[in-house]
Amino acid sequence: MYKDKKIIAVDDDTMLLSTLKMLLSLEGFENVEYFDSPKKALESIKQTTPDLILSDFMMPEMNGFEFLSEAKKTCPDTSMILLTGYADKENAIKAINEVGIYKYIEKPWDNEDLLISIRNGLERSGLITELNKKIEELSEAKSQLEKYSHSLEEIVMQKTADLLESNVKLSAIINYCADGIIIIAPDRTIVQANPAFENLTGLDKHFLEGKSIEDFIVFEEKQLQKITNDKKEVLLRNAAVKNCINDKNIPVEINFSPIPADGKNEDEINYVGVVRNVSLQKEMDRLRDDFIATLTHDLRTPLLAAIQTLEFFLDGSLGEISDKQKTLLDTMKKSNEDMLGLVNALLEVYKYEAGKLSLCKTTFNLKSFIDECVGQVQAIADKKNITIEIKYDGTQESEITADRNELRRVLLNLCGNALNHTSQGGHIEIGLLNKEGDLILNVKDNGIGIPKDDLKKLFKRFSQGTSQKRSAGTGLGLYLSRQIVEAHNGKIWAESQVGKGSVFSVLIPESLKVKEKV
Repeated sequence: MYKDKKIIAVDDDTMLLSTLKMLLSLEGFENVEYFDSPKKALESIKQTTPDLILSDFMMPEMNGFEFLSEAKKTCPDTSMILLTGYADKENAIKAINEVGIYKYIEKPWDNEDLLISIRNGLERSGLITELNKKIEELSEAKSQLEKYSHSLEEIVMQKTADLLESNVKLSAIINYCADGIIIIAPDRTIVQANPAFENLTGLDKHFLEGKSIEDFIVFEEKQLQKITNDKKEVLLRNAAVKNCINDKNIPVEINFSPIPADGKNEDEINYVGVVRNVSLQKEMDRLRDDFIATLTHDLRTPLLAAIQTLEFFLDGSLGEISDKQKTLLDTMKKSNEDMLGLVNALLEVYKYEAGKLSLCKTTFNLKSFIDECVGQVQAIADKKNITIEIKYDGTQESEITADRNELRRVLLNLCGNALNHTSQGGHIEIGLLNKEGDLILNVKDNGIGIPKDDLKKLFKRFSQGTSQKRSAGTGLGLYLSRQIVEAHNGKIWAESQVGKGSVFSVLIPESLKVKEKV
């Protein structure tokens, strides 16, 4: 900490000076100047202020008392140590009293004692420098305070004028903002509303203020509780405002943020909500989805026809073909099948998002269902020499109530992803757990893993693979799996470590029942 501090050492005895130099060098002190003449030392001190001065007492040009007195005039805050013999003890005490040196050390000195004194002296110099700096800062602050105190009234008047101007601007923003703005109290009553929110409800603010927010805004009760319980920003996407004029619900997005009711009581929290009308956006989304659904639906027929025609060529129904023609036609057939898969995936996504697909739940045996799904991907696993292990964990005799076809789609997609991202000779583990009637299904692999930044994007539309490896699929598999699981009121998530593998987990609540033995 002090090894780079500057030290001046003065002694007319070159042997003692060499000893001192060796000691300080061994301790790592790098910025040390050694002088056998006090006058030369004074010239150096005038050029650069040292942090510590070591001086012998008995010297021919001037004694240590005189040298340190002169040095004190140039650097009054520098710590000074006087090296003296026992006979000069009285002079050393005089130097402490009159010159104000930090310490004296009798010769022959103890090396450890000398080093401790040097370190303490350097620390003292540093503290004095910091203290002087703080004193200067306080003096400057005092000067500034005195300066401001003379014009305090003028400053207050200016600040008041600025505040009034800011309030006028803020009021203009609130009153002329295209989005509705409301402030609600902790008891969920409306404290204030701007004209845009009045237009959404069709009511004047005098009718709105003091009323419960639930009288005018439609959303889930748990979302309302989250606003007032979590005391942090909450975004409500699927909300609606009741218009009392035409008795219609206007789709909106509301962003609630907490604000202190006053500066003293932090428990009294008000909430400001920005209400945005998304009717046009919803209509555009609907038109877009309807267009995609119509387009993809109309594409299925020609694709199926093309695939069937190619199948006739390949199975010889339309005559013999050469191996080269067969390879080309087979490639065309696979391309059309991939296109059909994309079309079907887009249709399924549209149906889930539009709420047009109803689950067809049945009760079936869990073990036979898992075995059937694994059987469909076993050939791919065998080709890559990947082992698939199933751990039922006491669920062999369980029955599950769910949409069998849709749940199969989820499991096959997770197993397919695991196979695609696991190298030759890898291992995949399918684990099933009955947690008080909830099914927890895990698909674990020892593949390449997924970077942390990519995990949050996995279940979004058209997310293809990771930053490490891109997928050749549609990018809809995991997104559709999420839609299916959430339609079962469940949850899907992923955990991963790069280079170690990934675990995809699915929770289907209140779905399992242990089959009773006859």
